[in-house]
Amino acid sequence: MDAILVVDMLNDFVTGSLRCDRAQRIIPNLRKLAVAARKADVPVIYCNDSHLKSDFELKVWGAHAMRGTKGAEVIPELKPEKEDYQVPKRTYSCFFETELDTILRAHDARKIVITGLHTNICDRHTTADAFFRGYEPIIPDDGVEAMDMQAQQQGLEYLKNIYGAKIVRAEDIVKKWK
Repeated sequence: MDAILVVDMLNDFVTGSLRCDRAQRIIPNLRKLAVAARKADVPVIYCNDSHLKSDFELKVWGAHAMRGTKGAEVIPELKPEKEDYQVPKRTYSCFFETELDTILRAHDARKIVITGLHTNICDRHTTADAFFRGYEPIIPDDGVEAMDMQAQQQGLEYLKNIYGAKIVRAEDIVKKWK
């Protein structure tokens, strides 16, 4: 069984305080992936920064995606459906001190499609933790994004070379789930 993670496609990251203009290009692909996953009974799991004032990460990035604010909400174009999971996180990895591993194991998921922001930060740390837990990470190169092209390319290479992530196109995953 597969699962798909939609990482940090939040107002603050797409249009807000830590805006990534390059995120716009992946939104249509993430929408297609989420629709296909739901039709195939593949769990759709939104993993979202949900920070508290005491979080150490804020010392690096400043206040962003603060719990309970509009900035911490998923962008309207990718609004979660009732059956989707929403996993709040307080650091880069979607696994660190969250219920993600429990959800994946409950669905007997082995292959994890990791999408969203940022290829070289949260997607990278999530891929590492997926790899360390025995999951097979799959990265659609047109379903993840970074702040600039160099970070994107280096991020994808790192995920492939260090964690054995399978780099694919979003349309290939959609076809597989049909």
